[in-house]
Amino acid sequence: MTKLSVNVNKIATLRNARGGNQPDLVKVVHDCERFGAQGITVHPRPDERHIRYSDVTTLKPLLTTEFNIEGNPTPHFIDLVLKTKPAQVTLVPDDPHQLTSDHGWDTIKHRSFLVDIIACFKEAGIRTSIFVDPEIKFIEGAKSTSTDRVELYTESYAAAYVHDRERAIAPFLSAAMIARELDIDLNAGHDLSLDNLRFFKTTIPWLKEVSIGHALICDALYYGLENTIQLYLRQLNDI
Repeated sequence: MTKLSVNVNKIATLRNARGGNQPDLVKVVHDCERFGAQGITVHPRPDERHIRYSDVTTLKPLLTTEFNIEGNPTPHFIDLVLKTKPAQVTLVPDDPHQLTSDHGWDTIKHRSFLVDIIACFKEAGIRTSIFVDPEIKFIEGAKSTSTDRVELYTESYAAAYVHDRERAIAPFLSAAMIARELDIDLNAGHDLSLDNLRFFKTTIPWLKEVSIGHALICDALYYGLENTIQLYLRQLNDI
């Protein structure tokens, strides 16, 4: 079974636009779990333009599903993760000024850095995942860091899917097969949607988890949050 982790950054963005507490992030997270989500993802950034660091510590004791904190492992981020102790930390090489994540780690160039960070988190009992592009060399590089998982950065798949889905999925399938051979578990995320999720899961059925935020929240404007979460779960598991 592939788990659905709902990224709630966009809920926090909407709240922050007006100040106050509408929508109520805590209530939305509780409802996501109640509606069937098997995890909650947050991605705090230094400018706190959506999820705030205080949100992370508020949410942790309230969750009944897996908590995934993703972000660039700056000293502040590392301290937050070690304090919060989520089920999983996903390491993303974000620049502070990026609008959204747009590339994965070069696990060869940054191997020694990743080894140290991952060892720190694993010593604290936190499952680790590295955000990577679908290149075999980066999957092989991830193996040497002792990470538990890699998360495939799926923006290029989503962009190419409408033109040629077989060609779009090809590098991801190759990367996924190498990860399986190396005994690295597999997550995926970025621009996965109701249009392209089923084919991705059908082609790579050993996928452990997908993290979906932007598309899911956009769909919820039309279908409602509960129905939207159920629709995504069916894309993953009615196969």
